[in-house]
Amino acid sequence: MRPMDGKTALVTGASSGIGRAIARRFADDGARVYLTGRRKDELEAAAKDIGPDAVAVQCDVSQAADLDRLMDVIRGDGRQLDAVVANAGLGDGSLLQDVTEEQIDFVFGVNTKGSLLTVQKSLPLLAQPASVILLGSTTIHQGAARMGVYAASKAAVRSLGRTWAAELAPRGVRVNVITPGPIATPAIERLADRLGQSIDDFHGALASQLPLQRMGRPEEVAALAAFLAGPESSFITGAEHFADGGQIQV
Repeated sequence: MRPMDGKTALVTGASSGIGRAIARRFADDGARVYLTGRRKDELEAAAKDIGPDAVAVQCDVSQAADLDRLMDVIRGDGRQLDAVVANAGLGDGSLLQDVTEEQIDFVFGVNTKGSLLTVQKSLPLLAQPASVILLGSTTIHQGAARMGVYAASKAAVRSLGRTWAAELAPRGVRVNVITPGPIATPAIERLADRLGQSIDDFHGALASQLPLQRMGRPEEVAALAAFLAGPESSFITGAEHFADGGQIQV
């Protein structure tokens, strides 16, 4: 029997990168997985690649109406949610003097508001017990130029994780935060392009700052998510778990 046989999971921002890897791991472990993303074609390709236990639902997590529609799909399938991963997120990559109000609203809208709405709208469907997993960032622990708005939005997510762990514990719902370090994903590639650097040079610069001297893989973050979604982590809640090659703790 696989670890998540008979379980149902939701992973937002699952078209690519970490979210896609988590969705694949959950499906491989036996779960029915609902994937969301804003880019329909890429999302549907991800679901097709993962297999028949993956269901693609186009959704912008910053829009409550989109999330209501998503929950209606899950409810209509007669499913409860055993695991919710609020993974959808994005960065800004702007220096302080260049930050615009539109950037602030967009980044906080997806990263912070989107995480809050995802968990809030999931509440009526959460099983008992259930696991909620949020995505943090090492930038909230270590200052990084151009990452101000992004880091602030993720610091808020970390704070929400603590609050929700306290609020939802009586319902049998655990809440944890995964904080990835530099992971080789399309988002990192887009950031390198925005900064005018080659992917190889950017990866090399990031890896050189880590004790393990390499970039992380999305599958390594997915393995941590699988642990936090499962019964082996049943006494763990409110915590932040680093998958960062030693970046913050060493």
